[in-house]
Amino acid sequence: MFRKALYGAVALTALLVGAAQAEDLKEFRIGLIGGENEADRLRNFQCMVDKLPAVLGVEKVSLFPAADYDGTIQGLLGGTLDYAELGASGYAKIYLENKDAVTPILTTVQTDGSTGYYSIMVAKADSGIKTLADLKGKKLGFADPDSTSGYLIPVTALPKDLGGVPVKEYFAETGFGGGHENLVLEVLKGTFDAGTTFGSGVGEWKEGYTSGNLRKMVDKGILDMDNLVEIWKSPLIPNGPIVVRTSLDEGVKAKFTQFMIDLPQTDKECFAAIQGGDFKGFVEVTPEFYQPIIDARKAQIGS
Repeated sequence: MFRKALYGAVALTALLVGAAQAEDLKEFRIGLIGGENEADRLRNFQCMVDKLPAVLGVEKVSLFPAADYDGTIQGLLGGTLDYAELGASGYAKIYLENKDAVTPILTTVQTDGSTGYYSIMVAKADSGIKTLADLKGKKLGFADPDSTSGYLIPVTALPKDLGGVPVKEYFAETGFGGGHENLVLEVLKGTFDAGTTFGSGVGEWKEGYTSGNLRKMVDKGILDMDNLVEIWKSPLIPNGPIVVRTSLDEGVKAKFTQFMIDLPQTDKECFAAIQGGDFKGFVEVTPEFYQPIIDARKAQIGS
């Protein structure tokens, strides 16, 4: 009787686990990091909502726009999101808290074949600010504390170009703009004397480069690049990863990965919308690709 009961319990447990997995796969949940207004993010990712149910065999694909980077990061750490596109620093934050929470699968390839982009410091064109020396004792704005280009790289790479002086000592004041788009708007308003955002560094300045926040803003008609000047550009930063929940069904992972790899050819418009500009396509990545950013974030936390 005991053995029968034990077998029955094991069978029931297996049934419940299978049911839980099946329930989990009914909905595919996409996290959208902050940094751009919510309406634009939802519109840009609508093509994923339309296409993915048939591809993945799920009933529903849902979008979860966060107010900032950390909202999406916490959703991934908590297992309530299945996929998101992060900056390298956002991924590093997750990795340092729980390296098994998500798996980086792909990153974008720029039009010149590189797999990196740049932190770009901008100021108003009519401000008289043309160099870092002109900014000494002034106010610098960052995009978001979990942004790679908008915070981590500037605070770690800038001191080398400031004569070894830490950022907080060189500038009279620093602050956050509430995401990349809003930061640039605040620079134009004069809230900050300069601010850090991101771009591919490839292509024409007047177009906001080929991709990145500046390009997105130009394409939306809310930025004229003649109103900005570039003050500083960082060393090359690894393009951020597309990550999936590690515990996601392996079959779904494989289908999703292949869908994304094919997307630049199968639906170029959707690809451009979700990536925010012109790219060649995707390349596969592993956590090792982001080790320099993980190390930089870990050092910054300990500093």
